[in-house]
Amino acid sequence: MRSPVPRPRVIWAVGLNYRDHAAETGRPAPTVPTLFTKSPRSVVGDGEPVVVPPHVTQPDYEGELAVVIGRRCRDVPRERALDVVAGVTVAHDVSARDHQFTTGQFSWSKSFDTFCPLGPHVVGLDEVDLDRGLALETRLNGEVVQAATTADLIFPVPDLIAWITQGTTLDEGDVILTGTPGGVGAARTPPRFLRDGDVVEISIEGVGTLRNPIVRR
Repeated sequence: MRSPVPRPRVIWAVGLNYRDHAAETGRPAPTVPTLFTKSPRSVVGDGEPVVVPPHVTQPDYEGELAVVIGRRCRDVPRERALDVVAGVTVAHDVSARDHQFTTGQFSWSKSFDTFCPLGPHVVGLDEVDLDRGLALETRLNGEVVQAATTADLIFPVPDLIAWITQGTTLDEGDVILTGTPGGVGAARTPPRFLRDGDVVEISIEGVGTLRNPIVRR
């Protein structure tokens, strides 16, 4: 199935936005959002394969809530931030930990083709309660590896929109990935990286389930 947001102009992503994920990486919780971008060409849809290049030895999963912008905006105050949101969807921020840890930066190691599944559809804010929080669960071959609620976000959606749009324009269809909770493969003992034939399913309450098989090239 094609992604409901097939080619956003920009994808902003947030690192360390859950305290348990910051803790499992050995880092303190951030005092301001930690931002990076993913290539728009990394987007695929529900059911499409995540194709891991031969040079990536430590591909990892990250289930996330994604926000889709509904209109051009800049300098959006927090109290009006949700007015610019078209809806939310499920995201898989696939990450090449070997390159991420070696280079010390996030964007390239998370931007390989197919490394940003989005879907299965965009749900309007009238259908979900962001204030209460939405249950998020990531399953690897049916085993639950991440379980959290978006109520635990260090920087909730309005804060992220207000922060990102300070002097920066967002357009309709742009996407914000809000961060992943604890339980990533790199933090497990032993680490559990993605293998050929794995299936990752990410479910968010009221939004749906994003399912993608893993294929090593």
